[in-house]
Amino acid sequence: MSCMKGGVILMLTFYCYPKCGTCRAAKKWLDKHNISYKEINLFDNPPSREELVTIYRNSGLELKKFFNTSGIQYRELGLKDIIKTAAEDELLDILASSGRLIKRPILTDGKKVTVGFKEEEYEKTWL
Repeated sequence: MSCMKGGVILMLTFYCYPKCGTCRAAKKWLDKHNISYKEINLFDNPPSREELVTIYRNSGLELKKFFNTSGIQYRELGLKDIIKTAAEDELLDILASSGRLIKRPILTDGKKVTVGFKEEEYEKTWL
């Protein structure tokens, strides 16, 4: 069964990293609720800059919410300080440079977006 919201069937795209515990929890939640999704490995096939722009704009979130702040690459690049002053275009370029920099999982139907996994947020957005 696909996700159905307001009588419309949604095709969800699930950007994740299979070894990530949070991604596995989100996937388990989706499977438990019989929600169909296309799984994309963020490390092997990260979204393009254009896809990131669309996801970001549809999310209504701040761009900094898309950064995997607990990742090694984030720390190695010193992004904590860069994020505070960098322009949106620069931040999008940085995010597009590596799937390891992107907070996961990202779930989208092309209009709505969730970043990370919180069960309450998934219930509100995808059920």
